[in-house]
Amino acid sequence: MTIYGKEETIQYMCLDMLWGQRLHQELRFVLVRFGDQLSILVSTDLTLEGTDIIRLYGYRFRIECTFREMKQVISGFSYQFWSKFMPKLMRYLRKGEPHPLESVTDERDKENFRLTVKAIKCYVMCSCIAMGLLQLVTVRYSSLVPSLFFRYLRTPSNTIVSEAIVMVYLRKSIFRLFARNPHLSIFQIIQA
Repeated sequence: MTIYGKEETIQYMCLDMLWGQRLHQELRFVLVRFGDQLSILVSTDLTLEGTDIIRLYGYRFRIECTFREMKQVISGFSYQFWSKFMPKLMRYLRKGEPHPLESVTDERDKENFRLTVKAIKCYVMCSCIAMGLLQLVTVRYSSLVPSLFFRYLRTPSNTIVSEAIVMVYLRKSIFRLFARNPHLSIFQIIQA
């Protein structure tokens, strides 16, 4: 199989077993031998083949790196939306204790709460779009960014820099780039 971009030989065995206390749930366990490494992967989707579960697990690193960049470079989870209509949420609820959201009964308060959650979702969605655009610029225009290689995109590379490098470069030079290219639509929108 292809794992982390390389063809590798692996051994695996799939087992569907019940798991959990009292309320048992059937899970698909995949026992994997990859070189000297032994791993146990688990999936709730019993329709997936073992190779699919292994391949999807390989994407975990990419997803975690993207979340890290979303958090640290874009500040995509640094929203400050709150509403006085939202109840104080508790991290841990005792058994049988009602959820704080159940205390919101007024329809106007519920609507304000929905609007607050919508604002949070829109902020995170715009951050995801910004992250995607930044990654496209990074891959396409890395050769034009000065060689300030203090962070790489995912792995060390002499050709592609990280999103953080491109972000720093854009912050320092965006207005100079706009001044050199007044015909750009985005510059005309900002100027208007």
